[in-house]
Order: sequence, then C-alpha cells, then structure tokens
Amino acid sequence: MTELNGEPAGIRELTALAMTNYGHFTTMRVEDGRVRGLSLHLDRLVRDCGVLFGTAPDRDRIRELARRAVADATGPLTVRVTVYDPDLGLERPGAEARPGILVTTRPAAAPSLPPLSVRTAPHRRDLPEVKHVGLFGLLRLRRLAQLDGYDDVLLTDERGAVSEGATWNVGFFDGERLLWPEAECLPGVTQELLRRGHGGPQRTERIDGGRFGGLRAAFALNAGVGVRAIRSIDGVEFDPEHSVLDALREEYAATEAEPL
Repeated sequence: MTELNGEPAGIRELTALAMTNYGHFTTMRVEDGRVRGLSLHLDRLVRDCGVLFGTAPDRDRIRELARRAVADATGPLTVRVTVYDPDLGLERPGAEARPGILVTTRPAAAPSLPPLSVRTAPHRRDLPEVKHVGLFGLLRLRRLAQLDGYDDVLLTDERGAVSEGATWNVGFFDGERLLWPEAECLPGVTQELLRRGHGGPQRTERIDGGRFGGLRAAFALNAGVGVRAIRSIDGVEFDPEHSVLDALREEYAATEAEPL
C-alpha cells in the first residue's frame, strides 16, 4: 500500500519525492496492529518535522493513516511513514511548506537473521540526529562493502570513533556491561527501548577499532529486526551466540507494544 494523506499516491506526488528528496521518515514493525516504541516513533516524526519544515504533524492523524494501511494485514508488516511536501521544489525549497504523510507497507523481515560481517568506513550523515530521506551516501557505502564481500558498513567519525550502521544503531558488550558509542548518530527507537529495559550495567563510551579485540559481542539494532548479532568488524571476530544477545532479545520481546 502507498497512500499520501489517506489517498492513493499518484505519479506526480511520488515523482516529487524522488526528484526533490527532501523529507524525513520513521519505520515501524507492526504486528497485530501494535508497535513497540510507537510513542518514540511519533516523537521522532514530530521532532524531525520541526527541524526540516518548522511545523508539526498531527500524531493522531499519523496513527489513523497507519491503522488504515495495516487494516487487512494477515502477518507482520513494515510500515514506513514519510513526511514531505510534494509541492516543494528544487528551485524554492524555502517556500512555505505543507508536508503530507506518505504511508507505505511491505512484508516484515524474518525476526531472526544471520549474523552480520561489516567493515568500517568514515562517513557522517547530514543532520545525523534526523532520520531523513537522504540515503545516497549510506547506500553507496553499503554497496561498496557488499561488493567486497561484507554484509554492511559501520560508520566512523573524523576521530575514527564508531557512530552507527548504515541503517541501524550498534552496541557492544565488554563482558560486564553494554557499551553504546559516544558519537553523533541517530537516536534509535530500538536502542532507546533497550536502554530503558536492560537490567544490567551500561554506559556510553568512545569506541574505535583499537578496542574491538577486547569486546565480547557486538550487535545491530533497528525496528525491523530488533537485535541482530554482528560476527565480525574489519575482520575482528565477535561471538554471534553470546548469551547477552539472547538476553537482549528477550528484553526487547518483553517490551509492551502500543496499539496504533
């Protein structure tokens, strides 16, 4: 399903998104009409809309449109809510904006995926705190990594510190505590839910390649798959079956999902 403001999206509206590519989004996994971290997803849409457009979407309207999109679903769906203005063009992006709400759906990924092999690459997204639609740099780096035999790419900042994956947050376990990167990155919904729900010690630290060898486990996080093991970064191996990963998956699964 692809609807803009509750109506089927036409060629003109979709072409505008492809050609101008100015907007933001959030992606949710919907099961039985419920979403883990729904309030955080809505908070993100409101916050990012204020940054990009200087206005705020109606949270209840977003929920209504998302409910429409999954009304006839028979299994888990990935629902993407994109906020953009089809009338905002390349020539005058400073014109008054009236952003609309585009809702698209696709079958959700399997809840259990094989561990990732990734490599690092220096890159900083524009406005890293915003989940915007400018994905070219990330997809190019992901493509280059895959052409070289890796599954994905892990970004590093100008200091060489780990920040985030191409479309996911990253976390580590040092044998005693969870470690979150101290770097500019997107504040992920799944990451925040685990921060709140994890019963053990955790802290935020600068993590670079020199520390990989002393860490026990690494994992990717996003709303589509939850917690996914990372088996290697730049050839440094981690335990993809470490017990902490099962504990994190259980904590995430225990998070109460909110109704749309």
